[in-house]
Amino acid sequence: MKSISDKLASLLLPLGAFSAAAHAANNDLPGGPAVRQLNLHAAATRIAVEQAWLHWFMLITCIVIFVLVFAVMFYSIWKHRRSRGHKPANFHESVTVEVVWTVIPFLIVIGMALPATKVVVAQKDTSNADLTIKATGYQWKWGYDYLKGEGEGISFLSTLDAGHRQMSNDGAAGQVPDNYLLQVDNPLVVPVNKKIRIITTANDVIHAWGVPAFGVKQDAIPGFVRDTWFRSEKTGDFYGQCYELCGKEHAYMPIHVKVLSQQDYAAWVQGEQKKMAARADDPNKVWVLEDLARRGEKVYAANCAACHQPSGKGAGPIKALDGSPIVQDPDKTKEIHVVLNGRAAMPAWKQLSDTDLAAVITYTKNNWSNKTGQIVQPAEVLAQRGR
Repeated sequence: MKSISDKLASLLLPLGAFSAAAHAANNDLPGGPAVRQLNLHAAATRIAVEQAWLHWFMLITCIVIFVLVFAVMFYSIWKHRRSRGHKPANFHESVTVEVVWTVIPFLIVIGMALPATKVVVAQKDTSNADLTIKATGYQWKWGYDYLKGEGEGISFLSTLDAGHRQMSNDGAAGQVPDNYLLQVDNPLVVPVNKKIRIITTANDVIHAWGVPAFGVKQDAIPGFVRDTWFRSEKTGDFYGQCYELCGKEHAYMPIHVKVLSQQDYAAWVQGEQKKMAARADDPNKVWVLEDLARRGEKVYAANCAACHQPSGKGAGPIKALDGSPIVQDPDKTKEIHVVLNGRAAMPAWKQLSDTDLAAVITYTKNNWSNKTGQIVQPAEVLAQRGR
């Protein structure tokens, strides 16, 4: 089957020459797209291998049926043409013909349905997972919560790398990396050869979580819980993107899965647990302006700068924060409510900690031309949650 796909790819290669020339500087991305790619992604799971086999099996079966049917049709037209003296037969109902053209297609459909059903049933079997992770779609990032298994309790957001977003803003001029618009700040990390159950949902609109190399794609719908699974047989980095048109930043919502050996994964879990313990700030702690603003600058760069711009000037429908009446308003609860609950095109940010929200609000109130001197403490954010 692989040799067939290679031959077809070589025949169709000239068709992609023009588009490939525009990106000649790029190379194949292991675990992601490839230059002049005409086939499915290289499989990293057994399910993906079965899907690739089904793809070619169905394609070849349909081609054979097409060739046979049209060959018989064209042969009959040519062989029995009127110029050779043939006259059309006049008959009604042939039991033999009726049986043949009913039984043969039925057997073909059964032959195609059996292997397909086997794979579909396997895709839906999420039982006995070694690790369960909830993937929540936000406009426009992914939130990951490790619910069960090694790493339980770990939680983080995964956002497009700020450097890649800036490259896009600059028109992707010059040399761009092979993982352009696919690199994130916090990839999803899982162990190799373990069954990983992914539970999907969404915070705002419909998203979809998928990685082609794993053969998985599952919608993430607000108010609903769906699930899928994969077991990677290879270590490395694997990439996907949101598969639903979820808004203007849809193209900037990549999925990056890092598959590690069991030993490396255990070390990663220990490191993340230490980081979480360090970030578990007391919401009643009173911060000084300088410390909050320093932390808020990092939160802003990771979560806000993509829309509001590093300059705070906004763009298009995105309102500017620099000089904003809400940001400069002495009533701090106004900005807290907007950040917590969202407004218009701006999503809610309740998934961030009270300290991170207090820090980023303090940063916006004291950056650019907003020299208000106001400080928002974590306790003030906590008091407004749910209001």
